[in-house]
Amino acid sequence: MLKKIVTACMVLILLLVGCSSNHNDNEQSKPPSQQENNKLEILEENLNVPWSIEKVNDTFYLTERSGSIVKIENGEMERHRVELEKDLATASEAGLLGFVLAPDFQESNLAYAYYTYEGSTGQFNRIITLHLEDNVWREESLLLDRIPSGTYHHGGRLKIGPDGKLYATAGDASDREIAQDSNSLGGKILRMNLDGSIPSDNPFSDSYVFSYGHRNPQGITWLPDGTLYASEHGNSANDEINRIEAGQNYGWPIIEGHEEQDGMVSPLFTSGDDSTWAPSGMANQNGKLYAAALRGTAVLEFDLETGEYHEVITGLGRIRDVLIEDNNLYFISNNSDGRGNPQDNDDKLYRISLSDLN
Repeated sequence: MLKKIVTACMVLILLLVGCSSNHNDNEQSKPPSQQENNKLEILEENLNVPWSIEKVNDTFYLTERSGSIVKIENGEMERHRVELEKDLATASEAGLLGFVLAPDFQESNLAYAYYTYEGSTGQFNRIITLHLEDNVWREESLLLDRIPSGTYHHGGRLKIGPDGKLYATAGDASDREIAQDSNSLGGKILRMNLDGSIPSDNPFSDSYVFSYGHRNPQGITWLPDGTLYASEHGNSANDEINRIEAGQNYGWPIIEGHEEQDGMVSPLFTSGDDSTWAPSGMANQNGKLYAAALRGTAVLEFDLETGEYHEVITGLGRIRDVLIEDNNLYFISNNSDGRGNPQDNDDKLYRISLSDLN
């Protein structure tokens, strides 16, 4: 009897050790949480649903969806008022979204913005210029209006490409069929001259459309060789990272994820059928793409050479936008947007050296 008890105890100990070993292996396969990373710096906190990061020299400008632009300089934060021609929409995901400083901003005080508004005939998105004077940003000129808007999927990212053109991502406004409609601005990546006119070399005659068949693209970035990449929200799963080429059809709503069809482009990376990233802002460095992930609650690193990706930032909740400069990764959390779990003093602007990520 004693022998049986001893044998049973030994088996139990071995099982416990085995379980403990497997647990440690699983933990080691995941990236460490950045909450404990002493190389991670918090540059600012108590932000109100921040959406875009812009930086000139050592000064940051961040849009907040509620209709403010935050300036951070020398460790001091100022919240600037924004005066718009239209009333900001209060729909989910809507508000003051994309923002990019003009190339001559330090002389002109000019920037470009994308916002969702409520008009007498419905809800739309528009692209405008903003002029900064006496700590107030005022809408100065309208570049493009009546970009479709709906309950969700407003797109909203603005960037100036290496060709000097202004690019904007536009969602399908919860009306999936317009992504394939060449006469609609929804479900597209748009391209324009900085004065709002249509570039003569756009792929479709007299059209702002640069690429189509998108569901809700929210991030764009260019490699040094000029190659354009975009991030896109899938339909509950199958989020995408795409290489964008002029005039191409990226499939939504006909194909998604790994699906293929003639005349349509499948993504380089997808989250797959069973998971989601909800990717937003993008940046790149040394052949790797970095994407903010909202539902993925991470910053994701995509290696274009190996075709692999992994999380490099975790434990800080929803991430909305990223920026890379001088080998530093800057990013903003977005836990106060109504879909996250705000931590103390959320939301925050962070900085970490790329060399400290792995």
